[in-house]
Amino acid sequence: MNTASFIFPNFDPVAIHLGWGGIGFDIRWYALAYITGIILGWRYALHLIERPPRFIDRVTLDDFIVWATLGVILGGRLGYVLFYKPSFYFENPLEIVEVWHGGMSFHGGLIGVLTAIGLFAWKRRVPVLALGDVVAACAPIGLFFGRLANFINGELYGRVTDSPLGVIFCNERLQSLGGCPAGMLPRHPSQLYEATMEGVILFAICAAVVHRRSWRERPGTVGGVFLLGYGIARTVGELFREPDSFLGFIVGGITMGQILSIPLWLAGLYLIFSGFRRPPLADRPPGQPQPG
Repeated sequence: MNTASFIFPNFDPVAIHLGWGGIGFDIRWYALAYITGIILGWRYALHLIERPPRFIDRVTLDDFIVWATLGVILGGRLGYVLFYKPSFYFENPLEIVEVWHGGMSFHGGLIGVLTAIGLFAWKRRVPVLALGDVVAACAPIGLFFGRLANFINGELYGRVTDSPLGVIFCNERLQSLGGCPAGMLPRHPSQLYEATMEGVILFAICAAVVHRRSWRERPGTVGGVFLLGYGIARTVGELFREPDSFLGFIVGGITMGQILSIPLWLAGLYLIFSGFRRPPLADRPPGQPQPG
């Protein structure tokens, strides 16, 4: 086994403590990751909607951010509860709201955001697939910061490895809390692999696509690229990531994350091919309502 592996630093999951005299509250890196991803995604979305074909104004987009935030948080948490640990949370329902302990599902968050997109588009008469394309182009930003937070928390670590990139996910803080779940063997820093694939690389691909008008004016195509790209990145990332201890491998060497990615591959391919068979989205001045 490689002895030159990196020892996991004593990261404090609490980024900022606000309070005085024993009274206050903590702001954790996990929360900051979500906040940063949402803010940067919102700013990038404002940039994207200024490019033709214009279909939504800035005020309407600002209103949607609230819907999207709720979709990410509620969907991500409920997805984790239902997809990964249903029996535990059914027996301990109060822990469902304790999101500061971690436990968010991308696939659940995706369902939540898709629900928010559909309801908002219907209520505000916005083209649903075009709105989905903007969200898809911004999503890798949040994924990048979320995976960095996973690394800081020492969670969702990788499989045992003898690679020089291996990290021993154990430090004084984890030992003081009762031990190191990952043990003392070097493991792949799969959180950083996924931050690179799902965040950096996927953002670059989506950016290259969304900045081509021939793709932007075909609603659904950018969203399809994101879904297909994430499905591929997650499937590859799961090859290095340690399966959840309470699930293990589902069938053979296949993990739950890989199984849940299959529909993303199929949906992504469908949106890309069907998008180019739809008529182009017409440009319109900001503020002009879409036809019913």
